[in-house]
Amino acid sequence: MTDKLIFKDFIGTVHFSTKDSLFYGKIEGINDLVTFEGESVSELKMAFEDSVEDYIELCKEIDKEPLKSFKGSFNIRIDPKLHSKAFKIAAMNGKSLNQFVSEAIKKEVASL
Repeated sequence: MTDKLIFKDFIGTVHFSTKDSLFYGKIEGINDLVTFEGESVSELKMAFEDSVEDYIELCKEIDKEPLKSFKGSFNIRIDPKLHSKAFKIAAMNGKSLNQFVSEAIKKEVASL
C-alpha cells in the first residue's frame, strides 16, 4: 500500500482523519502549501488532480516555476557508525564521501 498520489510529476501525500472521516493531503516538492481532501478515494484523487492543475495555472499566471528547484547539496543525519563505515569504504576506493553517497543515490534511483 502507498500513501502517495502522482499526477504530472507532482506527488501528493495522503492521510485519513478518523475524527472527520475524511481523506486529506498536500502537494509535496513545491515552495507553497497546497492541500486537497475528499470523502472517498476517487474524490481525493480528483481533488488532488484539480489542485495540481490549479497550482500549475496559478504559477503560469505569476511566472513562477511550479516545482521546487534543488541546489544539488543537502545535509543528512545518519548513525555515526554508518558515517564512519561509509567514509572508510569511500577512502578505500579512492573516492570522497560525496562521490560515494552520490553513487549510492544514483544506484538506488536507477531502479525506480
